[in-house]
Amino acid sequence: IRSQDLRNPVLIYLHGGPGFVEMPLDWWWNRGWDEYFTVVHWDQRNAGKTYVASGPNDPALLTPERFQADAEELVQWARKRFGKRKVFVLGHSWGSMLGLKLAASHPEWLHAYIGMGQPTNSLESERRGWIWTMQQAKAEGNAAAIAELQSIAPYATRPEPIPVSSILIQRKWLGHYGGAAWRRPGGDFEAAAIKLAPEYSDEDVRNAFKGQAAVTNALLPRILSTDLSTIRTLRTPLILMLGRHDRNVSSEVAAEWFAKLRASSKKLIWFERSAHHITSEEPGKLLTSLVAHARPIAEKAGDVAP
Repeated sequence: IRSQDLRNPVLIYLHGGPGFVEMPLDWWWNRGWDEYFTVVHWDQRNAGKTYVASGPNDPALLTPERFQADAEELVQWARKRFGKRKVFVLGHSWGSMLGLKLAASHPEWLHAYIGMGQPTNSLESERRGWIWTMQQAKAEGNAAAIAELQSIAPYATRPEPIPVSSILIQRKWLGHYGGAAWRRPGGDFEAAAIKLAPEYSDEDVRNAFKGQAAVTNALLPRILSTDLSTIRTLRTPLILMLGRHDRNVSSEVAAEWFAKLRASSKKLIWFERSAHHITSEEPGKLLTSLVAHARPIAEKAGDVAP
């Protein structure tokens, strides 16, 4: 929990992955948020500090339904803990699947739902990501990439879950060509930042991702065959933040869904110098966008420090 004044609106951040904790990154890209919001980060089941505290989960508990229930329990806890009728939920990537479903089910809990790197029709996103990656590989004449991508073809063309091994090949080369982090092939500086996280002990850093493989195997094929574009109406304001160059979770597919969605109000903000990692690619614009477009909703409801 980071806050300079607990009377300010609560913003709950749901990390992606599944299993990719972002609490140990927020110390540098989250700077300034706590002047305008009370920010709550949560390491999900089998990840980060939660893994260190409780050890590996029973595999039977690693289900999308269990994680959804966890997210709802967290929001209920935060409303009670801070004495708030409504809060903001910001979901990133996999966390935005949890957030969007929560917004559809419990709009009465939220000032607004904020989606970032938002999956909607996940199979279509995966299909377009594979096509784009193959185009880059052919343009470069990268025989190894072409061969590996061909080995998983046809990719994401059928409704059944995609094997994890195929997903990892697609992600390997998509990331190599800057479809996840724009104009760079990986997340090396995020990895370095984790090692400096003030809330994470050395033990926490060593163990932060030990549970990720189990979560990936249990969840990823199921969530990437999920179609949330069937959610056509929200009874809470929506703020959608998309990286223009995001191929990891297709921003094009998300924008197409947004255009058809009906909501009490909706705002799409494009981040022109970002792919999937808006937090580390355009942190300044992210903060000013939250202050300009989210905080006024809480101000109108009287939920800010005087």
